[in-house]
Amino acid sequence: MPTLEVTNPFTGEVIATLEEVGADAADRAVDRARACLPPAPAAERAEILERAARLVTERAERLARTICEEAAKPIAQARGEVARCHDTLLYSAIEARTLTGEMVPMHGTAAGEGKLAYVVREPIGVIGAIAPFNFPLNLVAHKVAPAIAAGCPVVLKPAETTPLSGLALAGILHEAGLPEDALQVVIGAGAVVGNALVDHPDVAMISFTGSPGVGWGIRERAPRKHVALELGNATPVIVAEDADVEAAAAAVAASGFAHAGQSCISVQRVYAHRSVHAAFLEALVPRVEALVVGDPADEATQVGPVITEAAQRRVMDWIRQAQAAGARILTGGTEEGRLIHPTVLDGITPGMRVSCEEVFGPVVGVAGYDTVDEAVALANASPYGLQAGIFTARVDHAVAWARRLEFGGVVINATPTFRADQQPYGGVKDSGNTREGPRYAVRSMTEPKLVVIALPQ
Repeated sequence: MPTLEVTNPFTGEVIATLEEVGADAADRAVDRARACLPPAPAAERAEILERAARLVTERAERLARTICEEAAKPIAQARGEVARCHDTLLYSAIEARTLTGEMVPMHGTAAGEGKLAYVVREPIGVIGAIAPFNFPLNLVAHKVAPAIAAGCPVVLKPAETTPLSGLALAGILHEAGLPEDALQVVIGAGAVVGNALVDHPDVAMISFTGSPGVGWGIRERAPRKHVALELGNATPVIVAEDADVEAAAAAVAASGFAHAGQSCISVQRVYAHRSVHAAFLEALVPRVEALVVGDPADEATQVGPVITEAAQRRVMDWIRQAQAAGARILTGGTEEGRLIHPTVLDGITPGMRVSCEEVFGPVVGVAGYDTVDEAVALANASPYGLQAGIFTARVDHAVAWARRLEFGGVVINATPTFRADQQPYGGVKDSGNTREGPRYAVRSMTEPKLVVIALPQ
């Protein structure tokens, strides 16, 4: 049986060795999952999720250490991810207890006269969940917990680089009472076990978070399945001429570089009005230079390494390309072992890869603008549309601008790196086709069934 070595991205140390399965094992997992339908009653599923939430809190430090070791996420940020996982489980339990259909107004037409009709929601079937490396606990929870709430069994494929957190959460859910076949974890390459889940005729839905190329490839490969995609972004922020520049700079410095910029909504592009452009940079650069870069296990660290050496080479190459195309490096742009120092570029243009593609590294680019129309056009000049941000003293203006921004979410006077786990989270264009958050994910994992009753006259 082939094995998979899980390594610490900062130290290079092998922290676990797991058995890697093939397509046959994934197929057998789907068969066992399908046998779990119909599911246990909703109240029982809610109790499982509530018990799991308590166990996550009780084991919070152990889970945070696992995230820190396998994903190189700074330990303070890893603790925040664990706390969010608790919330995701709890909100999913609420959905399990409150999920309902709706009454249909049959009396509204002559054809419906004398009929009573309502819609119930039933589980869509087996879910194939394919999770990314950057939030190896909470993004697994965002797939698995709503599926449990909806009554759907799950076969989970975590990222090969960070499978330990997903395995730990599965163990907690089993301990909380979830039958083992209702949540199975398959460890292996996406091209093998991921494709097996996509191709299996008894997988009703694929929930995928990852790169746009892979995600849209899944959509094309499985046209008859429900495919929920949460993909990338090149996250923009607009800083208006009346904005609190110091507050905007502090927010960008914090959220552009957390987990080395490896979040779909890490701030990547900032468009500052010409009148505040210089002041914004003067406020931003010292804050970025003050970030603590180093060992993610150190309590003081704010920026650790990117996930792999290949990712490190790519990010550094994109920085050099931007510099060659005319961008100025104001700070960073250098490496130290497995670390990339937080980098601020000024003078980015839409054609640069750091502008129009997703960097997924500790890089923030800045450019000036003259008019609102120009700022909105620059923000929209990307194939992505997940979340965007606006800093301004005029919230009424920001609300009007938000309508013109082609994104799934717009955050005003905070960076678009913000996410609360109960909110609808997802994008447009190449950023995906779904909304996560328990309330929204649960509904995507159920099918509506109409029931019509002919009443006696």
